[in-house]
Amino acid sequence: MGTRESSNVSETASLSIVLLCASGDLAEKKSLFLALFHLYEKGLLPPTEVQIFGYARTEVSDDELRDQLREYLIPDEDDDYPEQVEDVWDFLNLIKYISGSYDSEEGFRLLDKEISEHEYSKNSGGGSSRRLFYLELPPSVYPSVCNMIKTCCMNKSNLGGWTRIVVEKPFGKDLESAEELSTQIGELFEEPQIYRIGHYLGKELVQKMLVLRFANQLFLSLWNRDNIDNVQIIFKEDFKVEGHGGYFDQYGIIRDIIQNHLLQVLCLVAMERPVSLNPEHIRDERRCVLESVVPISDDEVVLGQYEGYRDDPAVPDESNTPTFASVILRIHNERWEGVPFILRAGKALDSRKTEIRVQFKDVPDDIFKDKHRRNGFRICLQPLETIYTKLVYKLGNLDMSTHQSEQELLYWRQEGVTIEDAYENLILDTIRGDQQQFIRRDELEASWKIFTPLLHRIDRGEFKPLPYEAYGYGPKEAFELLRKAGYVETPGFLVDDH
Repeated sequence: MGTRESSNVSETASLSIVLLCASGDLAEKKSLFLALFHLYEKGLLPPTEVQIFGYARTEVSDDELRDQLREYLIPDEDDDYPEQVEDVWDFLNLIKYISGSYDSEEGFRLLDKEISEHEYSKNSGGGSSRRLFYLELPPSVYPSVCNMIKTCCMNKSNLGGWTRIVVEKPFGKDLESAEELSTQIGELFEEPQIYRIGHYLGKELVQKMLVLRFANQLFLSLWNRDNIDNVQIIFKEDFKVEGHGGYFDQYGIIRDIIQNHLLQVLCLVAMERPVSLNPEHIRDERRCVLESVVPISDDEVVLGQYEGYRDDPAVPDESNTPTFASVILRIHNERWEGVPFILRAGKALDSRKTEIRVQFKDVPDDIFKDKHRRNGFRICLQPLETIYTKLVYKLGNLDMSTHQSEQELLYWRQEGVTIEDAYENLILDTIRGDQQQFIRRDELEASWKIFTPLLHRIDRGEFKPLPYEAYGYGPKEAFELLRKAGYVETPGFLVDDH
């Protein structure tokens, strides 16, 4: 088993952040370095404590890596990045690069040597130290890399400190492979040391769902099967696989987006109020939602593949991989019995956005006879973080005719309010030891149990995707499924609601 973490680590202990990347060109991981730079700029990565290490196979010097990153980090005058170029140079001087393989000790011994020198330079060689390893690598090499970290690079302090690893999705391809991967890593590290990153749990607006739902009596009263008719969670991209066809074809849209990102959002929408804000209490409630999802029915699934997908040279001519999926999930519990949750995701669609849409039931015995004008609640996660409500109001002064309009309820980019990048949130929480936004092993297992039977049928060619026109709305059958689930279309209102 792994080494148990100290529960009392000084916040001023030395901090070593190691980025292990599949690409030899570490500078390609710009979003990670940019997030680290923003944390540094805000004083959350004090230069008196931190050292950043890059580790990959390709041999480049520290200066070569810094030069590549400098071109990205130094701002243009129209950007929102800091104007002080000195800040960039100070940050870049915190970065060192080590070249080595992922399955032999030589490179990791050198990495450990460099980390130890940093720790001693910060006067913590005889005290506590913090080591964070971020694995931007294919899951197939997670076990060997984790074994090298455990063998060569663990925190060696006798007085406390910690070693933590961050792994990105995909966490396997089905329940069996995910459990095998979890077991292999679990034999080396304890669960509190493992941070399975889920970017959508790092989205600021998704985090605000907890506040919105559980700090407002309005939503506490309405958020149940008595008032809500259906819920949609939608992910749309307006581009094709574009050079990543080989990777994407191994996974498809369900594994890539729905089984992790959208399912994480569903948990926050549907979970019960946790006992407290303790991360484990929140993760307990997320797990309970996943375990309450009933098996997926074949007639509540629509798969699609955009026309031209197989023209990608990296995609097999007979590929059965879906680039679009609409799946209805049903939660068997007192709050949500009978309410369909429609998870819809696709590539090469008409626009790029991620949204949560809640449609309320019809007004009982509506005296205004406003058919097809249900109230709605829409949370836009990207590209603009916004919350809207769909309400009916009186149109004119001379009669009682009514009209429906979508009103902005909350807009998080208010003056003095900023939306932090998901990577910034997640890296900072890893350093702080807050696992609220990370996927626990039992959550991972429960999520794969939901989708593995369907995925195996797709892999065997038993469930065929329907063709759809690129940059359109997806297969028409998906909208028929939406209407079958109970969604009521508002005539002439937001074509994208179809």
